[in-house]
Amino acid sequence: MKPRAPKGFRVKLFAEGLISPRNMAVAKNGDVLVIETSRGRITVLRDTDRNGVADQKEQFASGLRQPYGIAVREPFLYVADLRAVWRYRYVAGPGAKGSRPRQITEDGAIGNSSGHWTRNIALDPNGGHLYVAVGSRGNVGEEEPPRATVQRFNLAGKDQQTFASGLRNPIGLAFHPTTGDLFTVVNERDGLGDDLVPDYLAKIEEGDFFGWPYSYIGANPDPTFGDRRPDLVSTAKVPEVLFQSHSAPIGLTFYTGKQFPKSYLGDAFVALHGSWNSSVARGYTVVQVPFQDGKPIGSYDVFLSGFVARDNGRPEVYGRPTGVAVAADGALLVCDEADGVIWRISYEP
Repeated sequence: MKPRAPKGFRVKLFAEGLISPRNMAVAKNGDVLVIETSRGRITVLRDTDRNGVADQKEQFASGLRQPYGIAVREPFLYVADLRAVWRYRYVAGPGAKGSRPRQITEDGAIGNSSGHWTRNIALDPNGGHLYVAVGSRGNVGEEEPPRATVQRFNLAGKDQQTFASGLRNPIGLAFHPTTGDLFTVVNERDGLGDDLVPDYLAKIEEGDFFGWPYSYIGANPDPTFGDRRPDLVSTAKVPEVLFQSHSAPIGLTFYTGKQFPKSYLGDAFVALHGSWNSSVARGYTVVQVPFQDGKPIGSYDVFLSGFVARDNGRPEVYGRPTGVAVAADGALLVCDEADGVIWRISYEP
């Protein structure tokens, strides 16, 4: 079933036949590099005739272990899997093949295979650092870094620092194109009912602490761990935008194209993967988070829907949005891992 977008936008199938497409990056020439997580590989898609449909498909690299994070800065491609961050030589264009990857972070630097497994990455727009989002092992508990943090490295994978902490499961990670501020979307804890705890989008700065496991949404104490570190609870930062509990935000990008109306420029698009443990289905959408003067205004609007329907109160899932990216022509690309496709949303009033 084709998802639905607002009036004036067209939803079109960009690519199909993919296996669990989770994340993607777009090269300067328009190449779309897709992470097929369950197959441990990276696939390059091209739309050579510029009709909005990929007509070339090449395998770039394989042999990765549950890869997720991907970022391009030619002549390199950075990829994060369960083991480490890897760097490939990459020059966009037909026939590009993955060189032998170089492991640039040490074993254990971004955690191990237990617990939350996604490892997303973002490159500092000023060129100096690589950031890695690392989730916790469990739902709620005291854990040492790098778990439940964003880690910072230089581009050689050295000089590791804990940049921000108290983030239960940060996944989407991206820099705002105007301000250069780093944002993440976080999956909060389970077990406190349908309406707690809200997932969120937050700006993260060096030294920030976001509460987990001792509190949530600032200084609201966790019922089990809230009295263990009152000193940290008192410093916990409140996120800028709250999403419905259990909606599972995992994809994040900022709109930088010229195709959409100017009002979209600098806004965030967030893929809400969808709930698995609430009595009512939450998420299963892509939402637009409006920004003003480089800051989120605090609300969000559904941009892409139709991934779930209800039959006698029970959800029938048609798709699960994951990665989001802006194509070279300004269209929005959305991975749907359930159907193995990528949707292209263009503005055609």
